[in-house]
Amino acid sequence: MNSKLNPDEIKKDFPILSRQVHDLDLVYLDNAATSQKPQQVIDAISNYYQTSNANVHRGVHALSDTSTDIWNNSRKIITSFFDAEDSELIVTHNTTEGINGVAYGWAYEAIGKGDVILTTELEHHSNFVVWQQLAKKVGATLEIIQIDEVGSINVDALQAKLSKFGDKLKLVTLVHVSNTLGVEQDLETIADLVRQKSKAKILLDIAQSAPHKKLSFKKMNIDFAVFSGHKMLGPMGFGGLLVRRELLQSRDMQPWLFGGGMISSVTITETEFHPDIDERFTAGTPDVASAVGMAAACDYLSNLGMEAVEAHDRELVVYALEKLSTITEIEVIGPTAHQVQHRLGSVAFVHKSVHAHDVAQILDSQGIAVRSGHHCTMPLHQKFKWQATVRASFQVYNSTQDIDALVAGLAKVKQVFA
Repeated sequence: MNSKLNPDEIKKDFPILSRQVHDLDLVYLDNAATSQKPQQVIDAISNYYQTSNANVHRGVHALSDTSTDIWNNSRKIITSFFDAEDSELIVTHNTTEGINGVAYGWAYEAIGKGDVILTTELEHHSNFVVWQQLAKKVGATLEIIQIDEVGSINVDALQAKLSKFGDKLKLVTLVHVSNTLGVEQDLETIADLVRQKSKAKILLDIAQSAPHKKLSFKKMNIDFAVFSGHKMLGPMGFGGLLVRRELLQSRDMQPWLFGGGMISSVTITETEFHPDIDERFTAGTPDVASAVGMAAACDYLSNLGMEAVEAHDRELVVYALEKLSTITEIEVIGPTAHQVQHRLGSVAFVHKSVHAHDVAQILDSQGIAVRSGHHCTMPLHQKFKWQATVRASFQVYNSTQDIDALVAGLAKVKQVFA
């Protein structure tokens, strides 16, 4: 491989990748669902609990001060990774909670009867069902932007929607990289069009792009971004919602969870929320250990270099497309070899005669972990009439040898179902 990364060396940092499955070496290709964790992340979490565990903000003793410093420093590392201001991060449990946070903290006040929300058929259910339900409750309309045969947003269709709805359009919400098709949207063009034609806010789901490429919240020309730590080498149960500072300062974005530490004062009849944005959106005790683990994951990726991470990922995609294109029993979905510049993170396919779950089960018998099903994108599968698909998704520890193992596993599928 031509990238600067050495996956064989990187793999040594991930304890779980040394285990066997069915007496075979594990080949883990389910990273779009969740990534594995390096020892550095595991140690950071363990060290926090062993040396610094205490509640933040509320104590005056030494451990509480230490834990508060660690919490604040972890937030700074995470926001620096995304080129965002520390105050722009609202800590959540995952991408789904972040999207719900936008709905309950902003949209229920900003969107009303007759207004329009614009999204795509590509969306993960977490970025579709939320808006479908909100639209029903407030009397708004959920409109769909058309996509082409590989999943790219049709720019002409987008322009038509923007012109049609004008000031009634309040939110454009879309995924940056599809968890099913791996297609990467042309965010710069899309965001520029939205800004030119409307006053709508833009929400971007970066759950599948953040693990694979360098992102700048400052430069993306959006209002909200949501991510999950567990997809980018961090712990499960930690995610983030990035909110443009102006929306926080203007109080257009309000807390949607309520509790103790977020307040300045409480009386029988009134509550005044904390002026500090971090504390205002932290209802109850935060998961400091997971923030520490997430910061360690950001440091790990930063030390590898996100440019190198992206180059490595794209090389794996190219290699996978080349190898899978030789297998007549399957059809690759999403951008193919000549469109590879639009694909990131994964390759998915339909087997022409074997159900996706059966394919995945045979692959598992060979020690190969992939994902099968609709990947929480049922509208997309319905559009293209796919009953279910198989997805192989990559991370920094994957190599071309893992893809060779996948191809050999597919030969086993052919043998079993011959």
